[in-house]
Order: sequence, then structure tokens, then C-alpha cells
Amino acid sequence: MLLTIVIPVYNTAAYLEACVQSVLSGDHQDCEILLVDDGSTDGVCPALCDRLAAQHPALIRVIHQENKGQGGARNTGLEAAAGTYLFFLDSDDTIVPEALSAFKTAIARTHAEVLAFNFFSADGAGHLTPMSANYAQYNGSFTIRERPEFLLSLPAPWGRIWSRDLFLRSGIRFPSRVWYEDLRASVKLLVAARSIVTLPDHLYRYLQRPGSTMHSGNTERCREILLAFDDLLDWFQAEGILEPYRNILCRLCVDHAYLAASVRVLLDDPTHPLLGEIQNYLQEHFPNYRQNPYLQQLPASRKLAFRLLERRHYRLLRLLFRTKDKLM
Repeated sequence: MLLTIVIPVYNTAAYLEACVQSVLSGDHQDCEILLVDDGSTDGVCPALCDRLAAQHPALIRVIHQENKGQGGARNTGLEAAAGTYLFFLDSDDTIVPEALSAFKTAIARTHAEVLAFNFFSADGAGHLTPMSANYAQYNGSFTIRERPEFLLSLPAPWGRIWSRDLFLRSGIRFPSRVWYEDLRASVKLLVAARSIVTLPDHLYRYLQRPGSTMHSGNTERCREILLAFDDLLDWFQAEGILEPYRNILCRLCVDHAYLAASVRVLLDDPTHPLLGEIQNYLQEHFPNYRQNPYLQQLPASRKLAFRLLERRHYRLLRLLFRTKDKLM
């Protein structure tokens, strides 16, 4: 078996059939689908998973488990997978018809441990916006030691094809029942990978929906971004590679904690103490962050947000983001 497509399922009955159909519409020969029902409570998903498997018994397997969160469901899938490679497909997303063919062609051509590709952002009306990383700059196979800036790319597991052996060799797994499990695992996996290859194609459709984890409005859980960076710093320290990667980790902290998590918090409550906690964390763990050369590469909009956060102009930044949302 070449490729196992792991689909964690939790109360996403409205999207699951379209997700699975997008796989069925492609070249799924030498592939399998693992539906990991992660303790769904909607009374619909468990039976829907079973029905889809009954309709396609040679292709789809179902695992029902108590709730372990997105990370725990992915771990269950990778442990049960028969495929040499893994693709983690979220159950509310879809892939383009040519995705599986592109994956298999790239695997046969490169045998890389990680294959990264571009994606579309999709809204509820079906409009697609290409989201392109600058993958053209990565020519051929490389490692993170050779190209550390690749750690700044999107950490979402669904944006990659992963060698199953990479997980088995490294022992790295997704943490269960936490937010930011993708950041915690993907960064480590990329560092551990012996070969990474990028594809220019847009092969994934990522659905932006209000009910997803990162759009749930649970402000207190944004504090878990600091726990995620504690985990990453401890891992890099244990591996003896903290100092060579300190500037990259600092930039990751700026991107995911100081900018993304802070904006998420201030859109809900511009007086929340977590805003100060995130800033203090950055100053404590990366005291020279303002001199970090990677900060010069921030896009103009993020540089503006960075300056406003530095001056604690929370209400102005909140107004700018709300205005942006209305205009989009």
C-alpha cells in the first residue's frame, strides 16, 4: 500500500461525504482511507462513517474511539495505517481531483520523506482563493539544516505528505486534546526529516468555517500557544540544537503567538490579560527578538500589526482587523 489517507472525524457530518467523495474522484488505486471517528457526539457521524465504509469496503476502514482530539485521532490513524506514506485530510476539507495522482507521481520521482504543496482557501459559497507559499525557491530535495527558513511555512499537517517511517523512526507524535498540536508536531517532524520536496500545485481545499477549532472564539485556550512553545523549546534543547535554531524559533513565536494568537484574543477582548502574557513570554524567551533578522522578512501587514502590538495599541489593531473582515 502506497498511501493511507487519515481523516479524523468529529461532528462534521455536513462535510464528511464531500470530503470522502473528493478522494474517490481521484486516482485512489494503491490508497486506503482511514476514517477515525473521534468520539463524535452528534448521533450522525459514527453511522455515516460505517455507511461510507460499507459502500467502499476495499478502500475505506473505520476506527471508532473515545475522544482524543485532532492530534489523538491522527495518531490512531498513523498507527493503524498500511500505507508507506500518510496524508492527513481534515474531514471538513477536500482535495482537487488531480491531487492523488500528483502525490503518487512525486513520491515515485523523489522518495522524499516529506512532500509539501500549495492549497486553496475556500469559503462557504465555494469560492477558492489560491494560497501560495514561495515553494519555487526550493529546488530539489533539501533538509531543514540546509534550509531552516522552511520551518516558517504553514505547519498544518494536511499541507504535506509524510513518510510513515519518519514518525516511527523519530518517535514524534501529535499531542492529544490540545490546541496547536500541528505546530508542536510538524516543526519537529520537519527537523527530523532526511529529505523534503516542494510541489507548486494547489492540491488542497481548506474550508474557512466559523465552527472550526481556530475560529471557535475560545479565548482562554489561546493560552495553549505558550505551552506549545514550551514544548518546542524543550525538544530543541533536548536534541542539542536550540541555539542554531533560536532565531527561527523566535520568528515562529512572533508569527504564531505574538501576532496570530494575540490578534485572535484582542478581537474577542482587547483588555484580556493574555495579551500581556504573550508579550512577556516573547521578551523572556527571546530577549533580543527586535534584532532578529527574520523579522525583516515579515509582510507589510504583519509589520504594521507588530508595531501596533509593540505600542499596545490594541483597540486600533482590533479596529483594523474588523474593518478588513467587513471589506472581504
